[in-house]
Amino acid sequence: MGKVLVCGSIAYDNIMDFPGLFGEQILPDKIHALNVSFLVNSLKRVRGGTAPNIAYSLSLVGEKPVILGTAGRDFYEYRDWLIKNGVDTGCIKIVDEDYTATCYITTDMSNNQITGFYPGAMALDSQLSLKDMDLTGISLVVIAPTEPSAMTKWTMECQELGVPYLYDPGMQMPRLSSKELRDGIIGARIAIFNEYEYDLMKGKTGLSEDEILNNVDILVITLGEKGSIICGRNQKVQVKAARPVRVVDPTGAGDAFRAGLIKGYLEGVSLETMGRYACVSAVYAVEHKGATEHCYTIDDYKLRYKENYEAV
Repeated sequence: MGKVLVCGSIAYDNIMDFPGLFGEQILPDKIHALNVSFLVNSLKRVRGGTAPNIAYSLSLVGEKPVILGTAGRDFYEYRDWLIKNGVDTGCIKIVDEDYTATCYITTDMSNNQITGFYPGAMALDSQLSLKDMDLTGISLVVIAPTEPSAMTKWTMECQELGVPYLYDPGMQMPRLSSKELRDGIIGARIAIFNEYEYDLMKGKTGLSEDEILNNVDILVITLGEKGSIICGRNQKVQVKAARPVRVVDPTGAGDAFRAGLIKGYLEGVSLETMGRYACVSAVYAVEHKGATEHCYTIDDYKLRYKENYEAV
Protein backbone atom coordinates (compact mmCIF):
# COMPACT_ATOMS: atom_id res chain seq x y z
CA MET A 1 0.00 0.00 0.00
CA GLY A 2 1.44 3.36 -1.05
CA LYS A 3 1.42 6.60 0.88
CA VAL A 4 -0.74 9.65 0.26
CA LEU A 5 0.95 13.08 0.31
CA VAL A 6 -1.57 15.69 1.47
CA CYS A 7 -0.65 19.26 0.54
CA GLY A 8 -2.85 21.93 2.09
CA SER A 9 -3.48 24.38 4.88
CA ILE A 10 -2.60 23.68 8.50
CA ALA A 11 -4.78 25.67 10.86
CA TYR A 12 -6.73 26.03 14.05
CA ASP A 13 -10.52 26.39 13.74
CA ASN A 14 -12.58 28.61 16.00
CA ILE A 15 -16.12 27.27 15.64
CA MET A 16 -19.08 29.41 16.68
CA ASP A 17 -22.82 28.62 16.60
CA PHE A 18 -25.37 31.28 15.69
CA PRO A 19 -28.84 30.35 17.04
CA GLY A 20 -30.69 31.76 14.03
CA LEU A 21 -30.56 31.93 10.25
CA PHE A 22 -28.17 34.13 8.30
CA GLY A 23 -30.80 34.59 5.61
CA GLU A 24 -33.11 36.32 8.06
CA GLN A 25 -30.41 38.88 8.93
CA ILE A 26 -29.35 39.83 5.40
CA LEU A 27 -31.50 42.17 3.30
CA PRO A 28 -31.01 41.39 -0.42
CA ASP A 29 -31.63 45.00 -1.48
CA LYS A 30 -28.96 46.20 0.99
CA ILE A 31 -26.30 43.65 0.09
CA HIS A 32 -24.11 46.46 -1.33
CA ALA A 33 -23.95 48.00 2.16
CA LEU A 34 -23.77 44.83 4.25
CA ASN A 35 -23.12 45.46 7.94
CA VAL A 36 -24.28 42.67 10.23
CA SER A 37 -23.19 41.23 13.55
CA PHE A 38 -24.02 37.78 14.92
CA LEU A 39 -24.18 37.07 18.66
CA VAL A 40 -23.08 33.44 18.97
CA ASN A 41 -23.86 31.10 21.84
CA SER A 42 -20.76 28.87 21.77
CA LEU A 43 -17.08 28.97 20.84
CA LYS A 44 -14.73 26.01 20.49
CA ARG A 45 -11.09 26.08 19.32
CA VAL A 46 -10.14 22.86 17.56
CA ARG A 47 -7.46 21.43 15.31
CA GLY A 48 -8.11 22.07 11.62
CA GLY A 49 -6.67 22.90 8.22
CA THR A 50 -7.42 20.97 5.05
CA ALA A 51 -4.22 18.91 5.15
CA PRO A 52 -4.47 17.60 8.75
CA ASN A 53 -8.23 17.12 8.39
CA ILE A 54 -7.82 14.89 5.35
CA ALA A 55 -4.71 13.17 6.69
CA TYR A 56 -6.30 12.32 10.05
CA SER A 57 -9.32 10.68 8.40
CA LEU A 58 -7.01 8.87 5.97
CA SER A 59 -5.21 7.38 8.96
CA LEU A 60 -8.54 6.30 10.48
CA VAL A 61 -9.42 4.35 7.32
CA GLY A 62 -6.07 2.59 7.27
CA GLU A 63 -4.03 4.71 4.86
CA LYS A 64 -0.55 6.18 5.40
CA PRO A 65 -0.77 9.98 5.04
CA VAL A 66 2.12 12.44 4.87
CA ILE A 67 1.47 16.19 5.25
CA LEU A 68 3.24 18.95 3.31
CA GLY A 69 2.60 22.47 4.58
CA THR A 70 3.76 25.28 6.85
CA ALA A 71 2.78 25.93 10.48
CA GLY A 72 3.70 28.44 13.17
CA ARG A 73 5.19 28.50 16.64
CA ASP A 74 1.94 27.34 18.26
CA PHE A 75 1.90 24.08 16.26
CA TYR A 76 4.09 21.74 18.34
CA GLU A 77 1.30 20.25 20.44
CA TYR A 78 -0.80 19.75 17.28
CA ARG A 79 2.17 18.06 15.60
CA ASP A 80 2.60 15.63 18.50
CA TRP A 81 -1.12 14.77 18.33
CA LEU A 82 -0.89 14.04 14.58
CA ILE A 83 2.12 11.78 15.07
CA LYS A 84 0.28 9.92 17.84
CA ASN A 85 -2.60 9.35 15.40
CA GLY A 86 -0.53 7.87 12.59
CA VAL A 87 0.16 10.94 10.45
CA ASP A 88 3.68 11.59 9.11
CA THR A 89 4.58 15.22 9.89
CA GLY A 90 8.20 15.10 8.70
CA CYS A 91 7.49 17.36 5.70
CA ILE A 92 5.80 20.13 7.72
CA LYS A 93 7.89 23.29 7.99
CA ILE A 94 7.49 25.15 11.28
CA VAL A 95 8.05 28.92 11.19
CA ASP A 96 8.68 30.24 14.70
CA GLU A 97 8.26 33.88 13.61
CA ASP A 98 4.52 33.57 13.01
CA TYR A 99 1.41 31.75 14.19
CA THR A 100 -0.31 28.80 12.56
CA ALA A 101 -3.16 29.82 10.24
CA THR A 102 -6.41 30.47 12.09
CA CYS A 103 -9.97 30.04 10.84
CA TYR A 104 -13.12 31.60 12.32
CA ILE A 105 -16.29 29.72 11.37
CA THR A 106 -19.83 30.77 12.28
CA THR A 107 -22.59 28.22 11.60
CA ASP A 108 -26.32 28.98 11.64
CA MET A 109 -29.22 26.65 12.44
CA SER A 110 -29.41 25.43 8.83
CA ASN A 111 -25.68 24.58 8.79
CA ASN A 112 -24.88 27.56 6.55
CA GLN A 113 -21.44 28.92 7.33
CA ILE A 114 -19.57 32.24 7.23
CA THR A 115 -15.79 31.89 7.48
CA GLY A 116 -12.88 34.26 8.06
CA PHE A 117 -9.29 33.07 7.68
CA TYR A 118 -5.91 34.43 8.82
CA PRO A 119 -3.16 32.68 6.81
CA GLY A 120 -0.24 33.19 9.23
CA ALA A 121 2.59 30.78 8.43
CA MET A 122 0.54 29.27 5.62
CA ALA A 123 1.49 32.28 3.47
CA LEU A 124 4.92 30.66 3.09
CA ASP A 125 3.61 27.40 1.60
CA SER A 126 4.82 28.39 -1.85
CA GLN A 127 8.41 28.11 -0.60
CA LEU A 128 7.92 24.34 -0.35
CA SER A 129 8.58 22.21 -3.42
CA LEU A 130 7.75 18.63 -4.33
CA LYS A 131 11.01 18.56 -6.25
CA ASP A 132 12.90 18.74 -2.97
CA MET A 133 11.15 15.62 -1.65
CA ASP A 134 11.65 11.89 -2.03
CA LEU A 135 8.34 10.84 -3.60
CA THR A 136 9.18 7.14 -3.61
CA GLY A 137 6.14 5.18 -2.46
CA ILE A 138 3.70 8.08 -2.93
CA SER A 139 0.61 6.72 -4.72
CA LEU A 140 -1.33 9.99 -4.83
CA VAL A 141 -0.77 13.66 -4.04
CA VAL A 142 -3.72 15.66 -2.72
CA ILE A 143 -3.73 19.36 -3.63
CA ALA A 144 -6.15 20.84 -1.09
CA PRO A 145 -6.95 24.52 -0.42
CA THR A 146 -4.06 26.58 0.93
CA GLU A 147 -2.03 29.55 -0.33
CA PRO A 148 -3.15 29.77 -4.03
CA SER A 149 0.36 30.24 -5.45
CA ALA A 150 1.47 27.09 -3.62
CA MET A 151 -1.47 25.12 -5.02
CA THR A 152 -0.58 26.18 -8.56
CA LYS A 153 3.10 25.41 -8.01
CA TRP A 154 2.39 21.92 -6.66
CA THR A 155 -0.04 21.03 -9.46
CA MET A 156 2.54 22.05 -12.06
CA GLU A 157 5.22 20.04 -10.24
CA CYS A 158 2.98 16.96 -10.14
CA GLN A 159 2.47 17.25 -13.88
CA GLU A 160 6.20 17.74 -14.54
CA LEU A 161 7.14 14.81 -12.29
CA GLY A 162 4.37 12.55 -13.60
CA VAL A 163 2.85 12.09 -10.14
CA PRO A 164 -0.93 11.45 -9.98
CA TYR A 165 -2.86 14.01 -7.96
CA LEU A 166 -6.31 14.88 -6.68
CA TYR A 167 -7.24 18.52 -7.31
CA ASP A 168 -9.47 20.23 -4.76
CA PRO A 169 -9.46 24.04 -5.28
CA GLY A 170 -12.38 24.53 -2.87
CA MET A 171 -12.46 27.83 -0.99
CA GLN A 172 -9.50 29.20 -2.95
CA MET A 173 -11.30 29.07 -6.27
CA PRO A 174 -12.01 32.85 -6.30
CA ARG A 175 -8.26 33.51 -5.84
CA LEU A 176 -7.19 31.21 -8.68
CA SER A 177 -7.18 32.58 -12.22
CA SER A 178 -9.27 30.84 -14.86
CA LYS A 179 -6.06 29.50 -16.44
CA GLU A 180 -4.66 28.24 -13.13
CA LEU A 181 -7.95 26.56 -12.34
CA ARG A 182 -8.29 25.03 -15.77
CA ASP A 183 -4.70 23.76 -15.81
CA GLY A 184 -5.08 22.25 -12.34
CA ILE A 185 -8.22 20.37 -13.32
CA ILE A 186 -7.05 19.14 -16.72
CA GLY A 187 -3.87 17.58 -15.30
CA ALA A 188 -5.57 15.84 -12.35
CA ARG A 189 -6.39 12.19 -11.83
CA ILE A 190 -9.38 13.21 -9.64
CA ALA A 191 -11.15 16.60 -9.50
CA ILE A 192 -13.59 17.34 -6.68
CA PHE A 193 -16.01 20.19 -5.96
CA ASN A 194 -19.13 20.85 -3.93
CA GLU A 195 -22.26 21.74 -5.86
CA TYR A 196 -21.76 25.51 -5.61
CA GLU A 197 -18.05 25.31 -6.45
CA TYR A 198 -18.79 23.16 -9.48
CA ASP A 199 -21.10 25.77 -11.02
CA LEU A 200 -18.60 28.51 -10.16
CA MET A 201 -15.78 26.53 -11.76
CA LYS A 202 -17.71 25.93 -14.98
CA GLY A 203 -18.51 29.62 -15.28
CA LYS A 204 -14.92 30.65 -14.61
CA THR A 205 -13.15 28.12 -16.86
CA GLY A 206 -15.74 27.43 -19.53
CA LEU A 207 -15.10 23.71 -19.07
CA SER A 208 -17.98 21.30 -19.62
CA GLU A 209 -18.42 18.00 -17.83
CA ASP A 210 -17.40 16.12 -20.99
CA GLU A 211 -14.23 18.20 -21.39
CA ILE A 212 -13.26 17.48 -17.79
CA LEU A 213 -13.91 13.76 -18.11
CA ASN A 214 -11.87 13.61 -21.32
CA ASN A 215 -8.87 14.51 -19.15
CA VAL A 216 -9.47 13.26 -15.60
CA ASP A 217 -10.35 9.76 -14.44
CA ILE A 218 -12.92 10.81 -11.85
CA LEU A 219 -15.03 13.93 -11.32
CA VAL A 220 -16.77 14.25 -7.95
CA ILE A 221 -19.53 16.68 -7.01
CA THR A 222 -20.59 16.63 -3.36
CA LEU A 223 -24.19 17.48 -2.49
CA GLY A 224 -24.14 17.72 1.30
CA GLU A 225 -26.96 15.77 2.91
CA LYS A 226 -28.08 14.66 -0.57
CA GLY A 227 -24.92 12.61 -1.01
CA SER A 228 -22.64 12.93 -4.02
CA ILE A 229 -22.27 12.38 -7.75
CA ILE A 230 -19.25 10.34 -8.87
CA CYS A 231 -18.45 10.50 -12.58
CA GLY A 232 -16.07 8.32 -14.59
CA ARG A 233 -15.52 8.55 -18.30
CA ASN A 234 -18.26 6.04 -19.07
CA GLN A 235 -20.33 6.02 -15.90
CA LYS A 236 -22.09 8.38 -13.52
CA VAL A 237 -23.51 7.32 -10.17
CA GLN A 238 -25.33 9.20 -7.43
CA VAL A 239 -24.58 7.97 -3.94
CA LYS A 240 -26.89 8.72 -1.03
CA ALA A 241 -25.37 10.15 2.12
CA ALA A 242 -24.79 7.92 5.13
CA ARG A 243 -27.18 8.42 8.04
CA PRO A 244 -25.73 10.35 11.00
CA VAL A 245 -26.47 9.26 14.54
CA ARG A 246 -26.77 12.98 15.29
CA VAL A 247 -25.96 16.18 13.39
CA VAL A 248 -23.64 18.38 15.43
CA ASP A 249 -21.46 20.38 13.02
CA PRO A 250 -20.66 20.11 9.28
CA THR A 251 -17.12 21.48 9.68
CA GLY A 252 -14.62 19.03 8.22
CA ALA A 253 -17.18 16.71 6.66
CA GLY A 254 -15.89 17.50 3.17
CA ASP A 255 -12.32 16.73 4.16
CA ALA A 256 -13.36 13.44 5.76
CA PHE A 257 -15.33 12.66 2.58
CA ARG A 258 -12.13 13.07 0.57
CA ALA A 259 -10.32 10.59 2.81
CA GLY A 260 -12.92 7.88 2.19
CA LEU A 261 -12.92 8.67 -1.53
CA ILE A 262 -9.13 8.29 -1.67
CA LYS A 263 -9.31 4.99 0.22
CA GLY A 264 -11.70 3.64 -2.40
CA TYR A 265 -9.63 4.99 -5.28
CA LEU A 266 -6.45 3.37 -3.99
CA GLU A 267 -8.27 0.07 -3.47
CA GLY A 268 -9.60 0.18 -7.03
CA VAL A 269 -13.26 -0.28 -6.05
CA SER A 270 -16.24 0.72 -8.20
CA LEU A 271 -17.34 4.37 -8.40
CA GLU A 272 -20.40 3.58 -6.31
CA THR A 273 -18.40 1.86 -3.59
CA MET A 274 -15.87 4.69 -3.66
CA GLY A 275 -18.68 7.18 -3.04
CA ARG A 276 -20.05 5.06 -0.23
CA TYR A 277 -16.65 4.90 1.46
CA ALA A 278 -16.52 8.67 1.23
CA CYS A 279 -20.00 9.21 2.67
CA VAL A 280 -19.33 6.91 5.64
CA SER A 281 -16.09 8.71 6.38
CA ALA A 282 -17.87 12.08 6.18
CA VAL A 283 -20.72 11.18 8.50
CA TYR A 284 -18.38 10.68 11.45
CA ALA A 285 -17.19 14.29 11.15
CA VAL A 286 -20.77 15.61 11.05
CA GLU A 287 -21.44 13.95 14.41
CA HIS A 288 -18.76 16.01 16.22
CA LYS A 289 -17.86 19.66 16.64
CA GLY A 290 -14.59 20.08 14.79
CA ALA A 291 -12.93 18.41 11.83
CA THR A 292 -10.67 16.05 13.79
CA GLU A 293 -12.72 15.34 16.91
CA HIS A 294 -14.19 12.04 15.66
CA CYS A 295 -12.51 8.68 16.18
CA TYR A 296 -13.36 5.13 15.10
CA THR A 297 -11.75 1.80 14.36
CA ILE A 298 -11.70 0.20 10.93
CA ASP A 299 -14.20 -2.36 12.25
CA ASP A 300 -16.54 0.48 13.29
CA TYR A 301 -16.17 1.91 9.79
CA LYS A 302 -17.01 -1.41 8.11
CA LEU A 303 -20.06 -1.85 10.34
CA ARG A 304 -21.32 1.66 9.56
CA TYR A 305 -20.85 0.94 5.86
CA LYS A 306 -22.85 -2.26 6.16
CA GLU A 307 -25.64 -0.57 8.12
CA ASN A 308 -26.01 2.14 5.48
CA TYR A 309 -25.45 0.30 2.22
CA GLU A 310 -25.84 -3.44 2.72
CA ALA A 311 -28.81 -3.70 5.08
CA VAL A 312 -31.79 -5.52 3.57
